[in-house]
Amino acid sequence: MHKDKEALKKAGINVVGISYDPPEVLKRFADRSEIDYPLLYDEGSKVIDAFGIRNVAMDGKKFGKNDLTGIPYPGSYVVSDDGVILGKIFLERYQERHSTQALIDLVNEVQK
Repeated sequence: MHKDKEALKKAGINVVGISYDPPEVLKRFADRSEIDYPLLYDEGSKVIDAFGIRNVAMDGKKFGKNDLTGIPYPGSYVVSDDGVILGKIFLERYQERHSTQALIDLVNEVQK
């Protein structure tokens, strides 16, 4: 999504990421990927679990040295200015990501 910053800005979309990865990992990822939106650390996947988006099929598995326990399904929530969830889009596989256009379409749909 960071590659489509202008399209997101034009659609009035602000992005915040959340991950079970610790801050130093998130910083390296953001620097390497030129991400300038906030990436939040969800220690112990507490928020991920509270939203029911943990991919439990990945618990106990590894990708190289990385433990995948606590990884969420990839997706996005559309949240109003007053914190109400208006819509969401999620995928099954942690390796997949929805397109920027899919997020813009969802925002347009929930704003009707």
